[in-house]
Amino acid sequence: MAKPSRLLVEERRRKILDMVNEAGRVTAAEIVRRFGVSAVTARTDLNDLAESGSLVRSHGGAVSPQEPTRDYPVSLKAILHHEEKVRIGQAAARLVRRDETVILDNGTTTLEIARHLKARRVQGITVITNALNIASELADCPGMTLIMVGGLLRQISCSFVGPQAEAMLTQLHADRLFLAVDGFELETGPSTPDVLEAHLNECMMSAARETTVVADHSKLGRRSVYRIGTVDRVQRLITDAKAQPEFLESMRRLGIEVVVA
Repeated sequence: MAKPSRLLVEERRRKILDMVNEAGRVTAAEIVRRFGVSAVTARTDLNDLAESGSLVRSHGGAVSPQEPTRDYPVSLKAILHHEEKVRIGQAAARLVRRDETVILDNGTTTLEIARHLKARRVQGITVITNALNIASELADCPGMTLIMVGGLLRQISCSFVGPQAEAMLTQLHADRLFLAVDGFELETGPSTPDVLEAHLNECMMSAARETTVVADHSKLGRRSVYRIGTVDRVQRLITDAKAQPEFLESMRRLGIEVVVA
């Protein structure tokens, strides 16, 4: 059977991009139905388009490339780079020891940390969080103390921010902060699209003995709108194997421990 011409392949991929631009996302199943191709061909199209930076691969399909200056619903973030986030969450959870107090910032990567902490059944730990999904995940976890930081609810992230949340954090102390970010640059450090979230994250950094940034490769070398804190306030970065080696080496030269999950 003759292979389809390169022109036909490119035409199909342009139409796939049109689908993503119109709906914000596309599934491999939709590509199979619309173009009458196999599931393998659909996945190949999505992988090649992702490699070119035209879209971002997600579980079962793809979405439009994320802009670090925009905020996205937690439901969308959850499907982006999911496998990498799971591995990062597992590596982060392994750092936590019995009787420690841990702050988990709002984020889909920190949610994976919560899930792995629950699976490990680490006894005597206290978890502080401002995220509703993390609190819900850990609410029935035996041997764990859960502290929920309250305040103004950000519906897009299902998390609490604002002066009340910041005031509560000034009364708390923790051994570790796991900080999920939308951007992490050498010059500006970690950053986020929301000013209230940035203020709260800075309070979290002040409350913890050490800060570990948990970020998949897509967040590295990018800058969002509001800076959370300077890079010298970060002790560790946990990321995935797709991260640029040059960026990771620059982190190490700054004295930041780098863990590749």
